[in-house]
Amino acid sequence: MRDKVLSLGILILLLTGSGLYGADSAISLSAAGTGSGTGIFQDAKDQTSYAIGMSIGRSLMSQGVNINVEVLFQAIRDVLEKKEPLLSSADFQKTMATFSQAQRKKQQAGKQAKGLKNRAAAKAFLEANKAKEGVKVTASGLQYQVLKAGSGPKPKSTDRVRVHYHGTLIDGKVFDSSVNRGTPSEFPVNGVIKGWIEALQLMETGAKWKLFIPPELAYGEPGRPSIPPNSALIFEVELLEILKK
Repeated sequence: MRDKVLSLGILILLLTGSGLYGADSAISLSAAGTGSGTGIFQDAKDQTSYAIGMSIGRSLMSQGVNINVEVLFQAIRDVLEKKEPLLSSADFQKTMATFSQAQRKKQQAGKQAKGLKNRAAAKAFLEANKAKEGVKVTASGLQYQVLKAGSGPKPKSTDRVRVHYHGTLIDGKVFDSSVNRGTPSEFPVNGVIKGWIEALQLMETGAKWKLFIPPELAYGEPGRPSIPPNSALIFEVELLEILKK
């Protein structure tokens, strides 16, 4: 039973990891038999089988897994044809544990290397940016530029605010934007990243600022799914309203 659960978990990881079921997928299981490749396949079963193979292949490639394709195919055939596996249960568990540990180390090393590269890029960007006209720097290292002055009260850390914002990486890639969604966001001042907490309490209601936030005042080493580790972030933030309690 343990072998079956682990095998199922690995298969699910491979399928979902490559985005087979995602909105951006080139081929979907639910669309089997209706795609542009229907002339190649005899029926929906063949197309579905190929789609699963594509998913596994893409996942292995994206993870940089070094495998013997023929041996992989043999293992799949053995399992589906209910043949006696070449690995015992104990050897299977040991092999997969070793593989998983190696993959984690590889991914962690890659993330650390990327984090160091991003930190260096952030430092260089912020160093050059602070010399630009209109850019101010606080004691924490937060940089900001006033795009539009406000005339209302400044929020406190205990307040809840309504804002419009547009967030990008230093290369211009958009990772989050209430402006693009067309709907302002509401949240407590002390419920966001450090750079925002500081900036919001300096802004007057109605103001619009451009923030340049160092990694340590943003998401730092962990990052986020759409934000690489140690990324400096750029936000255009408009403080629309301090919400009544």
